[in-house]
Amino acid sequence: MTKKQKYSVIGKRVPKIEGLDKVTGHAIFVDDMKLPRMVYAKILRSPHPHALIKNIDTSKAEAHPGVLAVMTGKELPIKYGILPSSQDENALAIDKVRYVGDEVAAVAAIDEETAEEALELIEVDYEVLPPVLSIEDALREDLPMLHENPRRVNNLAKKINLDFGEVDKGMEEADYVLEEDYLFEANTHVPLETHGAIGDWAPDGRVTVWSSTQTPHYLHREMAKVFEIPRSHVRIIKPHIGSGFGGKSEPFALEFCVAWLSKKCGRPVKLIYTREEVFYAYRGRHAMKMWLKVGVKKDGSITAIDYKSWLDGGGYGSYGIVTTYYSGQFLTLPYKVPNFRFEAQRLYTNKPAAGPKRGHGSVQPRFAIEAHLDKIAEHLGLDPVEVRIKNSVEANTMTVNSLRITSCGFVEACEQAAEKLDWKDKFGKLPYGKGVGFAGSTYISGAGKPIYWNDMPHSGVVTKIDRGGGVAVFCGASDIGQGSDSMLAYVTAEILGVRPIDVRVCQTDTDLTPVDMGSYSSRVTFMAGNAAIDAAEKLKKLLLDVASEHLKVPEEDLELADNEIFSIKDASICMDFIDCVVLAETKHGTLSAPGSYTPPKLGGDYKGAGAGPSPAYSFTTAAAEVDVDVETGEIKVHNLVTAHDCGKALNPIICEGQVDGSAYMGFGEAVLEVQRITKKGLFWTPSLLEYKIPTIYDTPELNSILVESDDPEGPFGAKESGEGPLAPSIPAIVNAVYDAIGVRINEVPITPERVLRAIEEKKKADALALKNGHTNGTHTNGKTEKKVETKV
Repeated sequence: MTKKQKYSVIGKRVPKIEGLDKVTGHAIFVDDMKLPRMVYAKILRSPHPHALIKNIDTSKAEAHPGVLAVMTGKELPIKYGILPSSQDENALAIDKVRYVGDEVAAVAAIDEETAEEALELIEVDYEVLPPVLSIEDALREDLPMLHENPRRVNNLAKKINLDFGEVDKGMEEADYVLEEDYLFEANTHVPLETHGAIGDWAPDGRVTVWSSTQTPHYLHREMAKVFEIPRSHVRIIKPHIGSGFGGKSEPFALEFCVAWLSKKCGRPVKLIYTREEVFYAYRGRHAMKMWLKVGVKKDGSITAIDYKSWLDGGGYGSYGIVTTYYSGQFLTLPYKVPNFRFEAQRLYTNKPAAGPKRGHGSVQPRFAIEAHLDKIAEHLGLDPVEVRIKNSVEANTMTVNSLRITSCGFVEACEQAAEKLDWKDKFGKLPYGKGVGFAGSTYISGAGKPIYWNDMPHSGVVTKIDRGGGVAVFCGASDIGQGSDSMLAYVTAEILGVRPIDVRVCQTDTDLTPVDMGSYSSRVTFMAGNAAIDAAEKLKKLLLDVASEHLKVPEEDLELADNEIFSIKDASICMDFIDCVVLAETKHGTLSAPGSYTPPKLGGDYKGAGAGPSPAYSFTTAAAEVDVDVETGEIKVHNLVTAHDCGKALNPIICEGQVDGSAYMGFGEAVLEVQRITKKGLFWTPSLLEYKIPTIYDTPELNSILVESDDPEGPFGAKESGEGPLAPSIPAIVNAVYDAIGVRINEVPITPERVLRAIEEKKKADALALKNGHTNGTHTNGKTEKKVETKV
């Protein structure tokens, strides 16, 4: 055996620890489970977008053969919500419904068909109210409020005003100022697995819920509150999850319903949402209108940014307050912005509640700022990539709104993505109809503040070693397919010197695993990873103690790798891992250790400073190559290069998979995906037949580049890689369309209809300008077909 290299496991391309289970069908999901005497539930949903509930008669449903229990909202009157400041939901609606699909009553029956029959027997007396179906409607003062508030005159849910530096002075000092409006339409997650839950209320008053939740800890808290029972009597178990992307990151009606119906009928109750019900559950990307004003010097350096956003929040609060802050806070990254101001308003509308989707809150404004920077670069005659590099933030600095930067590989990401796409040989030089585009972005590696503020750890781990050398990691983190269970195995195996296959990561169970806040805000690798390292290091110390005595070698000269403990100076002096474990348990007792992670104190001292700070930020660039058919408006993305600063790739295969997945999802949002509501509050696209996501035939070639900046505080230097890569892919495609045909489109998705409309408007504008003896300015790539209108 030779001297150990830097890492035995970290950085290696090894399989996911749960990979074989998933591809062979051994992995158990909620819908795979069947408990003894289990019955099935269904939920009755509102046909109206806005209505008062005058009366609910369930007598016929209760008398229907095969029905075991029926419940309405009045049985669970306590409100809940994922944020302490937005406790505005009930398990089932009580006095009012706020969107088509809002939950009104639930039935438990011997099978799903019987439950569906019973729903049709429930009689609900509604008083229909005028609906609020747009941002403009929500700002009106003559429409009814979705949530009564004596301090409001319209349907404003949250308004934010933040001002940093001297924005007006920065604009005055600028050589060029550009002001534009942008629109980003709503879209949703489309996880492979729909939402599902099983509830079992035991005779002793304890309730167990199996749920496809991303946030078991928060579900645990909210269920205890709504049911008015001690938290110690609530148990949440998370089986395998077939993806979530943010859509399963808060409590839902089905989890409360299965538990309460189980209590009423004395049997386990199962409820699996149909695909249409997942659309109703929503919590997807907020539709957002934005106004953006940016001032720059002649060399492209930013002097000030002024920004406003209006968010369509749907019927309930969800994560909306955080989203509202996120819609502005991250615009001071990845670029140096000396002066920044933003105003944001989130509004209630009679639609399913919008919430967090991959890249939560940052994706819509990133589209606006990156499209804006391209327009500025063109006006100044500068290369868009060089403008981004010139403005890049640097490591170990602080933004004007008090976001602390530790590591930063943004410049490297710019250079590597541009080189991979042959940017210098293609930008502005391809034939008409073909083009390339570029964009940059940033994202957090976990929120610096928990959802309910406290000083306790954000993530906890308990690791034990048994006498046979098996290692078990107990953690409440939620693996939703991103590989976080494997990450826990990798860091633990690296420190203890065993193979990842010898590490068993125990699925989240609030009775057995310590608290972890959940899978959101790209927090798991950074926070749970550091907690796992903390636990493993404590166990390593116990092992080194007895190994030193046995081998007669100082602890500092010993290392663990390949299931052995050996001398760094003389690898022939060694002992087997299991032998060492036996000696350690003999001396120290049961080998078990807790680990935890709490981020450092972060953020400024202004109101709202808790939203945005993170222990580390990832940085990403995207470069896209497109073809645009000007006859049909169809956009074909051929190549999408994504360079992502992930700190350290704990497993490059998984990191690349996350980067590719993010880029793919961004591509879908850029050209296809939109969730619209009719004037009657109905979905245009309530199924996967209508809601279009990219298939394998649509998806471009995806090229991922991992930029490793080795963050000083991340686990082995790691930062996030699951959400950040999504955001720049959208504006990169939008910018590529302009390079191809000389038409700017300020609305996403850029559908064929929008492309054709923009081309037609461009022709009219050019014709009018020619008639008046003016031109709109020739595009800097020299193609006479391309014109651009500048605004100062």
